[in-house]
Amino acid sequence: MIVIKTSIFPASREEMFNKLQKLKLLQYIAWPYATFTPVGEKISEWRAGTSSVYMFKLFGIIPFGTHKINVVSFDKDDGIYTHEGNEYVPTWNHRIVLEEISPDQCLYSDIVEIEAGWKTIFVYLWARCFYAHRQRKWIRLLSKGTKS
Repeated sequence: MIVIKTSIFPASREEMFNKLQKLKLLQYIAWPYATFTPVGEKISEWRAGTSSVYMFKLFGIIPFGTHKINVVSFDKDDGIYTHEGNEYVPTWNHRIVLEEISPDQCLYSDIVEIEAGWKTIFVYLWARCFYAHRQRKWIRLLSKGTKS
């Protein structure tokens, strides 16, 4: 199943791309729907070709496996694409597309392919809520003019 969520963000594509490179900011945006704590080597900035592993918890309290993220592409022009998954959700392929609208606005899209066997529909419903939450939180953060 595929989740698609798109919003207009009050930031340039370049500003948004720079923010997406920061793990700490992504952890903030995911909370409270999800928390992910690095296992082993901690990556502070995302780049194509990197792989990382996290202890994933739903709502910060329900353990949901060891989540692995392989960054396939991380490019301002071509977008961000990761192959992700864990023992409960083997396929979680996430693409982020940024399109410039104006010097201070961009169109931001999360496109996520999910496959989890019989659990897929439940994971899909959670993911729809999760990405709506993330985008609302991004908009609030960007509207405050926070520079991170």
